Amino acid sequence: MHIRSLNTLECTALLSANRLAHLACAKEGKPYVVPIYFAYADNSLYAFSMPGKKIDCMRANPEVSLVVEERGHGREWKSVVVGGRFEELSDQTGYQHERDHAWSLLSKHFDWWEPGALKPVPLPISDHSDHIFFRVFVEEISGREAHED
Repeated sequence: MHIRSLNTLECTALLSANRLAHLACAKEGKPYVVPIYFAYADNSLYAFSMPGKKIDCMRANPEVSLVVEERGHGREWKSVVVGGRFEELSDQTGYQHERDHAWSLLSKHFDWWEPGALKPVPLPISDHSDHIFFRVFVEEISGREAHED
């Protein structure tokens, strides 16, 4: 088994080729990790969610980390770790262009809204949407891969 570091171009290629990440955030010193679907563009990971613990954590502490993994044959793998900053793309704060951009990137996949729109309990029906688009601006990136000799 051989393990090597990925360069920045290889890291961004892995981000571009994948959609599932594990997002780590923290609030009041308590870590929280959750899977999210994302789209990578413009040195940012764009995502979508309903209100909940993940959004509460990122609003309280915008410093987050994500890991994206890709399995190969046998014991081979690649992973990228991103350190970045959460930014909510609220329609109330003049981010309509960025929200539209996030929508266009995410909606290229038929199930782009999962799991962000799914909740374990039924939500009350209302006449407005609580959907939250956000991005994580990539501040640090590193990656590794393992392959058989």
